[in-house]
Amino acid sequence: MYPKVSSLRSLSLLLLLLVAASLPAQDLPRFKRIVKQLSSAKYQGRGYARNGVRKAGHYIVKEFQKSGVDEVMYQPFTLDINTFPGKMELSIDGRKLKAGRDFTVREYNPGIRGEFQLYHVDTLHYDFEHIKADLARPENRGCFLVCDFWFPYRHRQDFTFLQNPDSSHISGVIYTWNEPLKFYKAYGERVAAIPTLWTLSAAMPKDAKRIRVNVENRFYKDYATDNVIAKIEGRRHDSCFVFTAHYDHLGNLGRKVYYGGANDNASGTAAIITLASHYAHHRPEFDTYFIAFSGEDAYLRGSRWYVDHPVVPLSRIKYLFNIDMIGDNNPELHCEPSETGSWAFPVLEQLNRRNGGFRSLKLCPLEEKSDHYPFAVRGVPCIFFENEEGEAFPFYHTPQDDWQHVRFDTYLPLFRLVTDFLQDISE
Repeated sequence: MYPKVSSLRSLSLLLLLLVAASLPAQDLPRFKRIVKQLSSAKYQGRGYARNGVRKAGHYIVKEFQKSGVDEVMYQPFTLDINTFPGKMELSIDGRKLKAGRDFTVREYNPGIRGEFQLYHVDTLHYDFEHIKADLARPENRGCFLVCDFWFPYRHRQDFTFLQNPDSSHISGVIYTWNEPLKFYKAYGERVAAIPTLWTLSAAMPKDAKRIRVNVENRFYKDYATDNVIAKIEGRRHDSCFVFTAHYDHLGNLGRKVYYGGANDNASGTAAIITLASHYAHHRPEFDTYFIAFSGEDAYLRGSRWYVDHPVVPLSRIKYLFNIDMIGDNNPELHCEPSETGSWAFPVLEQLNRRNGGFRSLKLCPLEEKSDHYPFAVRGVPCIFFENEEGEAFPFYHTPQDDWQHVRFDTYLPLFRLVTDFLQDISE
């Protein structure tokens, strides 16, 4: 005997309610799909030379819409940025080096083309006056200076002098570095007078004589980009929670090399999108915002713009979570709270012990290295989550920060940690 239609409808409704109530939105498959998509060649490292950052912004808007948020918007701003979309070639004594693996350039490099003599700094018997006299000799003029990356830190004033085109006669500097070689920053809001290159130590023989280099740069003035902001309305509107992550990355190093940024920070972007989906299915007590920032790898310019032009007063933020580089597998989670947000750390520790998520939470001092910082200095209670020193960590800011090297161990325990925290402090 079959249930009556009314009974079937009741049963269906009950099942739907049970499914909705059980939806954790700890959607690991979707999280992985978003990380894979954002780190793919389609977005060219989510940089500026080939509009990868704009394409990524459009994709993120669509993913927020799929998540069921109540509202999603662009927040446009502009920045000045130096890029490298063209030639990226370097050879040492006729041996070609591979861009991104054997050599890279500083973010503020000008374009340069030609063949140059090398001058190796004698760091064992260092004599600054002798070097100055040597570089003034006609046979050394226009050379490239070569030395270990860390050595100039002990002689900052000397090397500042040597890299000043008004006081020296060199054409550029090459610093040697151990593997893996990083394109360390994207702060290129200016173009320097002379170029700085980095090479692997193993790629620069001690007796190397000459280099041939061809690097093309393009400087964008007032490049237009966007923060992407999604909102889920809560039962209360007097305060709000905020989740942030940056979606931009380093872009291109020449025509063939791009920095996919799977861990940094497709992982954090994917996390806030799936968190938005969770709260779309589990209506929060307070309004909740999800902000994907552009310009983080360009000196936090997206988040700096936002705090000067907030869509909701900063004073209404009960707590902000900044999620960056969680595509890794270290069982210890890096936690960096603001002064006004430090009260949350022992609460998070207690929740973590209860849930058995991470082996431990590591309390770290506030640093100016990600998008929580502009909020922290404005007195917003916030915390920065990052998973450092796992298997994926050595590859960040290298072309190997890709789908093959990213790890997914951090996502689920972090997801549960923040959702439990919001539930506890919203009651």
